[in-house]
Amino acid sequence: MSEKHLFLLRHAKSSWDDPELADHDRPLAPRGQKASKAMGKYMRTEGVAPDLILCSSALRAQQTLELIALGDDDAKVLIEPELYGASASDLLERLRQLPDETTSAMLIGHNPAIQDLAHIDGKYPTGALAVFSFDGPWSELAPGEAELVSFVTPKTLKQS
Repeated sequence: MSEKHLFLLRHAKSSWDDPELADHDRPLAPRGQKASKAMGKYMRTEGVAPDLILCSSALRAQQTLELIALGDDDAKVLIEPELYGASASDLLERLRQLPDETTSAMLIGHNPAIQDLAHIDGKYPTGALAVFSFDGPWSELAPGEAELVSFVTPKTLKQS
């Protein structure tokens, strides 16, 4: 069984400028746009190239996906409305459905579900990326089974 990689990306900072907008329809704030571009540059430098990208249907998640600019290679991109408002157990169940020929997958979603799924201590700020590796089929992915390889936030990128 080959090693698998899971990338959990929380959408970048969203705008609260228009109080009339539904939460699902809030766009990225300028800070979120800048952070998404920086995170995308970091991911390309690190060779992050998932086979599959699962993205929430929320506007801010889709804009994060667009600005990290990883989807223009061979990655299959699925925009999934079920990821908006999903719990950590919902996200885990979705990941368990991935075909085993998928060696790496990225999930772009929301807190608290992303943080709960990742079991990251402390804050999981907007735009942050957790990278995990594990052996075995996706169907057997379980809490504590995957090893945290790295955790990068937009703020840590500014400091490097």
